[in-house]
Amino acid sequence: MTIHSVVIQKLLTTNAHIGRQVTTHHFKQFTYGFRNRQSIIDSDKTLICLRNALNFLSCLSRDPSSSFLFINTNPLFQPIIDEMTSRVTSLSPERASSLWKMRGFLTNSCSPKKFRSRHKKLVFAPTKMPDCVVIFDTERKSSVFLEAERLGIPIVALVDSSMPWEYYKKVTYPIPANDSVQFVYLICNMITKCLMLEKKKDGAKGTGKKATIKDQVESTSESEGSASDEVVVVPYDNLAPMSCADVAESKQLLDKLVVVKYNGALGKNMGFGGPKSLIEVKNGSTPLDLIVNQIQSLNSKYGCNIPLLLMNPKNTHNDIVKALEKYSTLDVDIHPFEQGEHTQHESFVSEGGEDKWQSSKHGAHFLSLMNSGTLDVLLAQGKEYALVVNPDNVAGVVDPKILNHLAQNSIEYCSEVTPTTSTGLINFMASSLQGMFKASDIMNCLDLEDFTSDHSEKSVKGFKFIDTRSLWLNLKAIKRLVDTSALNLDNLSTLKLFENSIGISIPQSRFLPLNSTSDLFLLQSDLYSFTEGMFVRNDARVSPSDPSIALGPEFEKISDFKRRFETIPSIVKLDSLEVNGDVWFGADIVLKGKVVIDASPGLTLRIPGGVVLEDEEINDPTDI
Repeated sequence: MTIHSVVIQKLLTTNAHIGRQVTTHHFKQFTYGFRNRQSIIDSDKTLICLRNALNFLSCLSRDPSSSFLFINTNPLFQPIIDEMTSRVTSLSPERASSLWKMRGFLTNSCSPKKFRSRHKKLVFAPTKMPDCVVIFDTERKSSVFLEAERLGIPIVALVDSSMPWEYYKKVTYPIPANDSVQFVYLICNMITKCLMLEKKKDGAKGTGKKATIKDQVESTSESEGSASDEVVVVPYDNLAPMSCADVAESKQLLDKLVVVKYNGALGKNMGFGGPKSLIEVKNGSTPLDLIVNQIQSLNSKYGCNIPLLLMNPKNTHNDIVKALEKYSTLDVDIHPFEQGEHTQHESFVSEGGEDKWQSSKHGAHFLSLMNSGTLDVLLAQGKEYALVVNPDNVAGVVDPKILNHLAQNSIEYCSEVTPTTSTGLINFMASSLQGMFKASDIMNCLDLEDFTSDHSEKSVKGFKFIDTRSLWLNLKAIKRLVDTSALNLDNLSTLKLFENSIGISIPQSRFLPLNSTSDLFLLQSDLYSFTEGMFVRNDARVSPSDPSIALGPEFEKISDFKRRFETIPSIVKLDSLEVNGDVWFGADIVLKGKVVIDASPGLTLRIPGGVVLEDEEINDPTDI
């Protein structure tokens, strides 16, 4: 009999697998089925979540200054909790229980107020915030969840099949199980052994204080010196393709992937009242349609299941949820999440620097989502990789070729970059196996609002690559860093946290930001078409770079943009277009070379349909 079988049998003897008659929708992922009208909790998933929680507590206890707060209101559990807390360093459970009943045990802890209980005893709140809250009895709807969430304190809690979503989503490390006395005894015994084992390790080393993750990273970065500022950039064309013959192997790999998309970018600067994900970019399709169609195509082709997680702030959540109704018949598992006010924007955002090229604003929201307990659920479902899609890039691709490269080479972190037109690296990277570049060679577009299709040579001067802000992440590595709070440390570059990180140089046609109507002009032209949700560049285009488009303020709003073009001109052979003033375009116009159209104030220019403008500068109707 294997060790796993013994552990599962031990769980079964505690009745941890017996759920309630009512099973909430979010808890179904932990259930095995129903028997005698009672839900049966999957013991394998209970074991996985229990290991994750214990690993987190063990990592946290390595810091001698860390503290835990155990919350319990069930009198049957109290002797077990007392025995555990007598053997480990923690806050008194009796004191915590009293403070819990009075509320405000955390948020009032920094004030010198005194609290009086029913028995007329003075009770003071803890003088120090605990590093973790462990809740054994979650049936009673305690304010502990609300206060811990407000203060950013991680929660480890037993959850059952009837726990409401508003409380479940606040648990950082959920342990799905029936809260029987036998199971509480088992988990308390395991917590005690884990914490005592970590304490014994520190004592055996004789160091007194174990180095923290922050100290380890800082010492490593100092010893490595300038080597840590270098990044390996691999050309996309040199990646090994996935084997089309072995569909089963491809399905197994794609089943490990989850796609995450943030929908917080708004289209207000273009006169659009909703999120950019709902702007029609081509033939009535929106950026959200494109990513859903890509996943649908992969699911149908390989028989896999790639879930799509949508992170929506409060101001866009309702619009996104309404738009999802049209996907109800598709074979795509979509989960929208509304981001709360507790999201830590600064936790994953760097302030720049030579070795922080890979940072991204939407990475903070991804980290917040992972801290909410979603990471443990994904790992329990067998997911190992996450693609965090840039919210501004409509040409992002869910690429199995990149995923295959990450899996074969044990890559933990990968950022998609694209060569700048000013460096001449496009041909070089196409023929090179790989290149070692300094992190300062990569332009970190932390805010792409000003980076549009009309970007000039000056804006990218001195850079060899542009960070597209599309990230491929190993979820097990994220789990390791989240458990040790390494991703929350200030002034640490992400490159130094991951054991194996690279950049992949993708074609420029796969980096198409949507920040202005000039970008929209490029997307709606004949230069690009799309199939299965992916933008494809016209083969007739000779130049490797896209034309520079600069439309004046008269075209700034989408409504004005649509009125001024009967149809979008052909721009396959266009180098640059600059339009200013009151200009109107007819149908079937062809633009070539460098075209400048500048209407004087008070003058209306109408470009007739069917004309061909090549290297033209037009200021009045006689120039046409």
